[in-house]
Amino acid sequence: MRDPFGRPITYLRLAVTDRCNLRCRYCVPEECGPAGGAVLSGEALVEIARQAVLCGVKKIRLTGGEPLVRRDIAALCRSIADLEGLEELCITTNGTALETLAGPLREAGVDRLNVSLDSLRPQRYAALTRGGRLEDVLEGLRAAERAGFTGTKLNVVLLRGVNQDEIPDFVDLTRRFPLEVRFIELMPIGEGARGDFLPAGEVLRQCPDLVPAGTGGVARQYRLPGAPGLAGLITPMSCRFCADCDRIRVTADGMLKPCLHSEREIDLRGLTGEALRQAIASGAAAKPERHYLAETGHSGAGRTMNRIGG
Repeated sequence: MRDPFGRPITYLRLAVTDRCNLRCRYCVPEECGPAGGAVLSGEALVEIARQAVLCGVKKIRLTGGEPLVRRDIAALCRSIADLEGLEELCITTNGTALETLAGPLREAGVDRLNVSLDSLRPQRYAALTRGGRLEDVLEGLRAAERAGFTGTKLNVVLLRGVNQDEIPDFVDLTRRFPLEVRFIELMPIGEGARGDFLPAGEVLRQCPDLVPAGTGGVARQYRLPGAPGLAGLITPMSCRFCADCDRIRVTADGMLKPCLHSEREIDLRGLTGEALRQAIASGAAAKPERHYLAETGHSGAGRTMNRIGG
């Protein structure tokens, strides 16, 4: 499956819920009410995953909201992991429920975790998440290691005047652990359009000992000499990577987004089999060449990030 510009589409980000147990300030609007429309059933999510794999998708990442708030998340992961032709199943999570769920997720066939963590300071973390406990995430990471997860990535959204003083602390984690700490530029979507943008180049300015170490997905990777871990820079604003984009997204209410920053959505609800495959292929065919964040200063996504999926 290729888009109109010849890019192979092999990666599906599938939101399994729009609910979350945290309310991160750059993701969830302060006055946001309860989660919105009807969320797809487990059966519908598995069918979308199945047909996407038949279309050529090799990697699926489950997102939210917070995917681990779904009561059937382990069973859902097992059904998707069993799909013939799928090479990698990942989850992006805030990590707060991993203490109890890391083992079941690993047994269900989840290959890798990305854990969102924007501060290593308990009070700051609580303020950023509007009530979260840093220790819950740290215990979740320990549980993930005990469960046998490797290649875990920490996602750190860079926020000017908020967590930029913690950049060296996050980079130091790569000296101590075989993690990839990925610094992500804030995108102007919803609450992310408030002026907290900090370019990822700030990481290299503060940590000049980092040396290039290749690429991993959309991240430019760096390493401290002799360190077991990596620092990754993800730069949708300062250096867009659209030319290599291989993904499509499906929201928790069943709308396929060919591009995160486009308002275009294709309704997958109620479709199965060949009809669903055709709809997924039409989503790939509708993928734009690139986004225009730098030119316009805002996203055309048409939804806030918590309603799209991370």
